[in-house]
Amino acid sequence: MPREFTRSQRMAEQLRRELAEIVRCEIKDPRLGFSSFTEVKLSRDLSHAIVYCSVLDPQQQQETLDTLNRANGFIRKLIAHRIHARTAPTIKFVLDDSVTRGAAMDKLINQAINSDRLHEKQAHTPTDDAVAAAENVDTEISKN
Repeated sequence: MPREFTRSQRMAEQLRRELAEIVRCEIKDPRLGFSSFTEVKLSRDLSHAIVYCSVLDPQQQQETLDTLNRANGFIRKLIAHRIHARTAPTIKFVLDDSVTRGAAMDKLINQAINSDRLHEKQAHTPTDDAVAAAENVDTEISKN
């Protein structure tokens, strides 16, 4: 029976949890903004990791990424002590803009829905010409 998750997937999730703990408890740099790690992609041989980081404040995004990448050696040393692996992967932090893109897509979807509702209301409201035509039909029917 095959395993549900591959070794690299399990290791990536472990690495993500450990990174969150290290950044929360060990790194005391004031330039580090409020960030969360959304995904970790490991190479097949587990030697390289790309860590996708989401930063709450848009003005601090680049500074937070620079701070994390500068602390890369320190973080890697702490990771090596915490995880039980032959080697600790080299880590590269990358900005994850999926939350921003998702919010923009949500805004566009809401605009489209509101536009459709507005057009639907305009299509169903009778115009003056339509009301006049309906009155003419009613008078013609009542004459007959």
